[in-house]
Amino acid sequence: MKDGFLVPMKAVPVPLKFQSEGIKYDDLSEEEKEEWDAKEWGEDGGVPDHVEAEAVNKWLFNKDTVDKVLAHLMTRGQKVAGGDRLGKTIIFAKNHDHAAFIAERFDKNYPEYKGDFARLIDFSVEYAQSLIDSFSIPSKPPHIAISIDMLDTGIDVPEIINLVFFKLVRSRTKFWQMIGRGTRLSPNLFGPDKDKIFFYVFDYCHNLEFFNQNPEMTDGSLGESLGKKLFNLRLELIARLDKDCIVGPEEPEAALRTETAELLRHEIAAMNVENFVVRPRRELVERFAEVKAWVKLSQTDLLDLSKQVAGLPTQLEPEDEEAKRFDVLMLNLQLALLRSERSFSKLQKSVKAIAGLLEEKSSIPMIQAQMELIQAIQTDEWWEHVTPTMLENARKRLRLLVKLIEKQQRKPIYTDFEDVMGNEKEVAFEVFARGDDFEQFRSKARRFLREHEDHITIQKLRMNESLTDSDLKELERILAESGVGSGENIKRAKTESNGLGLFVRSLVGLDRGAAKAAFAAFAAGKLLAANQLEFVNLVIDHLTDRGVVSVESLYASPYTDVSPQGPDGLFDPKEVDQLVDILHEVRDRAVA
Repeated sequence: MKDGFLVPMKAVPVPLKFQSEGIKYDDLSEEEKEEWDAKEWGEDGGVPDHVEAEAVNKWLFNKDTVDKVLAHLMTRGQKVAGGDRLGKTIIFAKNHDHAAFIAERFDKNYPEYKGDFARLIDFSVEYAQSLIDSFSIPSKPPHIAISIDMLDTGIDVPEIINLVFFKLVRSRTKFWQMIGRGTRLSPNLFGPDKDKIFFYVFDYCHNLEFFNQNPEMTDGSLGESLGKKLFNLRLELIARLDKDCIVGPEEPEAALRTETAELLRHEIAAMNVENFVVRPRRELVERFAEVKAWVKLSQTDLLDLSKQVAGLPTQLEPEDEEAKRFDVLMLNLQLALLRSERSFSKLQKSVKAIAGLLEEKSSIPMIQAQMELIQAIQTDEWWEHVTPTMLENARKRLRLLVKLIEKQQRKPIYTDFEDVMGNEKEVAFEVFARGDDFEQFRSKARRFLREHEDHITIQKLRMNESLTDSDLKELERILAESGVGSGENIKRAKTESNGLGLFVRSLVGLDRGAAKAAFAAFAAGKLLAANQLEFVNLVIDHLTDRGVVSVESLYASPYTDVSPQGPDGLFDPKEVDQLVDILHEVRDRAVA
């Protein structure tokens, strides 16, 4: 965003009473109490005196709650078409039933749109991809996509200007992926020369306040993947077992230490040492791919593994995300037990709760097969003499069952109780803060340089021609004389971008024809498959926008959306070397 490639959000949390506090029978009007008493709450015929907040929109769907959210969105959301139509909007719903209920209430409240304006899009919908394609066309309905997971990542619709969080999110990574749906640039969206400059995030479930407080998260920060988190937790477990002298085969936790070490060794052995991200760590990867390296780990070994090896791409088959999150929980529990930490009690309650939810799905054969363990975990007796090995056994037996919890069905209950919507307020996210002196300089410099693209030196940069020392001096001169920034700004630009040529190239981009020409030799004589062509075109797009593409970025999103292993999954090693050489050459031509 600071480089001008993305737009910032305006974060607007709007509190809802039922989402925050649940629904209490005593708070209802007499008429609403009669409706409450008439509902079929469960097979046992009992009538509860309250419904917890987490049940709202999970299996209890309240008309007034959804109607208030839709009215707020339709009133406050950004409009297009001269202000006559709500702009492209994604509503993130809690589950399929919730999304279907939102669509139903929208059509009920806004019949003039004839059922086309807001559409449910999830994996259960036939022709979901056709709906996504239509949503991607600015003038074509649907204009509101009601999504359950399907649009959280991967979709690229620059015209999206409103996001609605109508569900609780507690994964930092997922939260920022969802936010990313609104960050794309969209020139002339509101008319000639009226570009998209921000997007709204309307949050009715307290996500914005939560993430703005920068809490500690179980899946790490944005820079730490779930896989890396697991790797480091397993390292910590090995280190702790070694500290407790778990060394001989007769020791009760010796097998746990051996199995944990083998899991990490197997992951490292599956790393491709020719991968450009792995290659700089090749010596460490090859050493720790050997069994003997894990017999005894020194502090230096642990540090190297944690800082240098953890998180490197591996060619192991991807695992279920819910299973990995359960692994994180159980590893934290094992460590808390070994360290006698106070967090053990809280983690224990989480595992008991998961076991309780699994027990409710006893009709599923996979769960029924583990029912004895599932029921035992919910008793205090099981925990009295629990050991790390017992926890490891439970982890292995239950990890693949956890994903089934989300599939549990409870008969939906629909109500029409009056909800209370609080006053909206904007929350300033520090990561989206604009406006320091250098960012203003960058913005001014971008405008100035694009207005002077016919200057011979700027043309050389855009056309991928090599620069000379005199070219760089000329660039510095025209920037200094333009008045767009101070000498200190220019000095900082040179330092942070590894040279003024690369700084200017990042602002003006590469001519698309020049970017294609750079890859002409690579594509010559090859019949590229569709995904290979998509990968190369993505590189060309980014060169056109940004002027340079780092090799490391080829192993991250959006490239890994095309191929999870980056270029290694699409091209042979020689072709990957060619790709890297092209990127280096393009970069070097902007450096005298």
